[in-house]
Amino acid sequence: MEYDIIIIGAGPAGYAAALRASQLGMKTALIEKSHIGGMCINWGCIPTKAIIESARIFSKTKKVDEFGIDGVDPLKIVFNWEKVKERSIGITHKLSKGIEGMLKKHGVDIMQGEAIINADKSVSVGDKSFTATDVVIATGSRPAENNNQKFKDIIINIDKLFELKEIPENIVVIGKGGVAVEMAQFFNLIGKSVTLLSNDEKILPGFDEYLQSWMIDKFKKNGIQFIAGTSENYADGKLLVNDKKIKCDKIVNCSLRKAILPECRLNIDLDEKGYIKVDKNLETNQPNIFAIGDVNGKSYFSYIASAQGILVINKIKGIQSDFSVNNYPLNLYSMPEISQIGMTEQKLISEGIEYKITQLPLSSNGKALIEGNTEGFVRFLSDKKYGQVLGAQIIAANASDMISEASAIMQNEGSIFDITQIIHAHPTISEIFTEAGFEAMYRLFSE
Repeated sequence: MEYDIIIIGAGPAGYAAALRASQLGMKTALIEKSHIGGMCINWGCIPTKAIIESARIFSKTKKVDEFGIDGVDPLKIVFNWEKVKERSIGITHKLSKGIEGMLKKHGVDIMQGEAIINADKSVSVGDKSFTATDVVIATGSRPAENNNQKFKDIIINIDKLFELKEIPENIVVIGKGGVAVEMAQFFNLIGKSVTLLSNDEKILPGFDEYLQSWMIDKFKKNGIQFIAGTSENYADGKLLVNDKKIKCDKIVNCSLRKAILPECRLNIDLDEKGYIKVDKNLETNQPNIFAIGDVNGKSYFSYIASAQGILVINKIKGIQSDFSVNNYPLNLYSMPEISQIGMTEQKLISEGIEYKITQLPLSSNGKALIEGNTEGFVRFLSDKKYGQVLGAQIIAANASDMISEASAIMQNEGSIFDITQIIHAHPTISEIFTEAGFEAMYRLFSE
């Protein structure tokens, strides 16, 4: 059978591309070997955020007396792991079925099985072969495996977390990046002893160093042990790291991810880290074969993968747009959340750009005080001469929602003056943007 486009992988990149292609009238096939929604919907973003939300409520319930609510005994509150998993899985199934329904509604042909890209650029699934004008690889990534045999009985990958019948007392999270930090906080919130073990002092690649330092300090306050190093030995229930013994019942592998490559009988170039090389149009060295999402190594964020999927289809149909990671927010679903968009302070310095920092704490915001969520701030990096907003960083309970306002400002090359013109309802957390804009203007003109 012949298609206009064949997409391999039904994660956020693949299903977004498939929907966009069908909307533009392309005959579309989507091939998935496992579950619609990919890692994000089935094992990553959605289920992990669901259990983190349960952990947040569990932790906050212990402090309801601060809100004038009596009669709750913190010692009798129990984190029911089985019920938490059940709720999370229910959300996952609902979303996966919803995505599958949308794809079918738009006429996308969904095929179950492992795809093979043949030498003539046709695609095989089982004993059937299909052709298309364009082929899009959206096969995603997974955590790098830890092959140390000494750990084989105690280590699990993040996608196997839900197979645990119960959560042991002493957890070591291995890795860096958003997933590692989120999981370390999750286990800490439900009262477990947690160590985050990373081979790097920088635990949040891509984030401003100011935010990374803030998070490490947060770890210390909450009793999460952070160690930069590696371990090769495990004995008597303890890991040996940098001559220090750490209690460990289970290791959760949240290492940075490696590309999942489809079987391919063409020579598709890879970079030094094993990701598929792509040009600015996300096209591989093989004409009309594209790679989107995690598999090209540009980003690990699902929403950026989806944006790449839409971008590629637009390019194929002659709709021009550019892809720049700087234009997309980075979100960390920590407690509180961390979000960032645009240039970091380190990037501005390296490029010799003169800038100003404006930072306002949430403790000055009325709604944050009402909700008891005063930890955090809004931080703008703006051009020193014209006031253009070059970067925005937020730490707040709902930073992942608030960053969209900063994104809208930056997509339109807005300035601190534009921020002051935005009218917010009161009381809201987001009205701190306007206050930050006026503060930035004051500093700009006071020098």
